[in-house]
Amino acid sequence: MNERTFSDASTLTGWRKSTYSGNEGGSCVEVLDDYPSGVPVRDSKNPHGPALIFAVAVWSSFVTGLRVGSHSA
Repeated sequence: MNERTFSDASTLTGWRKSTYSGNEGGSCVEVLDDYPSGVPVRDSKNPHGPALIFAVAVWSSFVTGLRVGSHSA
C-alpha cells in the first residue's frame, strides 16, 4: 500500500463514527469501510482535514487489542 494519507477526507463518503468514540461530542474517530487500499481514519471534528489510511491487518490488530484491553490511554 503506497497511499498512507488522504489530504481532504470530506471528498470520501460513507464515514461512520467509531463505536469506541463516546456520545459526549469531543474526541471522535470516524472510519470508512470498504476503501480499496486500507482503512481510512479521520478526526470527526475536522472532516475536511486529512485521513490516515491503515493497512487492513494493522487496523484489525489495533481493534482487537482494544477489545481485549491490551492498549491503554
